[in-house]
Amino acid sequence: MKELLLAKIRNKNITVGVVGLGYVGLPLAVEKAKAGYKTIGFDVQKEKVEMVNAGHNYIGDVVNEDLEEIVKSGMLSATTDFSFVRDVDFIAICVPTPLDEHQQPDISYVRESTISVAKYLKKGTMVVLESTTYPGTTEDLIRPLLEDGSGLKCGEDFYLGFSPERVDPGNLLYKTKNTPKVVGAIGKDATEVIAEMYRHVLEGDVYEVSSPAVAEMEKILENTYRNINIGLVNELAILCHKMDISMWEVVDAAKTKPYGFQAFYPGPGLGGHCIPLDPYYLSWKAREYGFHTSMIEASGMINDRMPEYCVDRCGAVLNKFGKAINGAKVLVLGVAYKQDIDDYRESPALRVIDILEKRGAEVIYFDPWIPKYKNHHGEIKTGLKSLEKEIIADADLVVITAAHTNIDYKYIAENAQAIFDAKNAMKNIDERDNIEVL
Repeated sequence: MKELLLAKIRNKNITVGVVGLGYVGLPLAVEKAKAGYKTIGFDVQKEKVEMVNAGHNYIGDVVNEDLEEIVKSGMLSATTDFSFVRDVDFIAICVPTPLDEHQQPDISYVRESTISVAKYLKKGTMVVLESTTYPGTTEDLIRPLLEDGSGLKCGEDFYLGFSPERVDPGNLLYKTKNTPKVVGAIGKDATEVIAEMYRHVLEGDVYEVSSPAVAEMEKILENTYRNINIGLVNELAILCHKMDISMWEVVDAAKTKPYGFQAFYPGPGLGGHCIPLDPYYLSWKAREYGFHTSMIEASGMINDRMPEYCVDRCGAVLNKFGKAINGAKVLVLGVAYKQDIDDYRESPALRVIDILEKRGAEVIYFDPWIPKYKNHHGEIKTGLKSLEKEIIADADLVVITAAHTNIDYKYIAENAQAIFDAKNAMKNIDERDNIEVL
């Protein structure tokens, strides 16, 4: 099976399937098709399937012209019908892995997708899970589901591995195409073949590890590393405020050291699909071994309280002007979880807005990337279409929660009564009497 698949990869005689056409799946499907492999995208959402088949892009990291071209050429199509799995030789599962209401892993999307794939899995197929999850998922969950559902045996009839997604929305340098890839599979043959498949599609290095569990843990380490370091600077930011020291200046000074330090900056909390969620996967799994990940849990608590801390700081700013949060008009700038993207998954700005409203503030927002969003209560919030001088001046407080580069911060500073800048977006503004920074 190994030699046959290696030959098919070299000859581009492989049909690729990608399950889940979101922030991870669609860019991967596009790159597979651009590399010359006929690709079928699978998704349970009919709207996404219809948009892909019409060549209409909805993911920021995908080039519109690329999608349109590969769809027109027949290299990429999408469907909700999983029976087409029988036509593919390589399947990447790229579905969400959120947390449930108890902050525990919700792997229902992975489980249901795997069951759907298993029904139509044929001999000689490579299956790869890309969804971030806890160590052991591929071998303990995916493998038995595929074997029981298909009647095939892993390692003999099909290959199974894990290759964690590395998607950073808005990153201008690293995209799916040129980001190094880690591959861990069940057995050396599976690792070799799956890694070779990625090498024929991607420009980044493909690094092979000894097992899916190593690859799964590696992905958790990447995001836990960032979670903990952001928690550190957030905690120090709170202390620095009490000491009347600028944490932003402290970090900028520290990063002049050419070794042993990487700069992380404070903010209103953590956003995105990975960094706020993935460490909880490891903490949950660790309890199975009677182990508590105290450092991870501590950083999680610090980061989780940042939205409320920011609102407390907003209240202190308003108090300087003899006003309270209750009844105040607050203009929030930016609901995306980071600058210059249209992604608001787990955005701390949404929690800041919720807390402000719970405390009686009248909140409006502007985000040039996100004209509307659905909050945690399922309500649709619509933003301002533009930032008029009168609107800025009428607000008792302007709160910056995402440092979008296409906002004129000098214009904001000149017209706002008071500003709380949680992202240091106004660092280049000289007149700072009405600006307070996190």
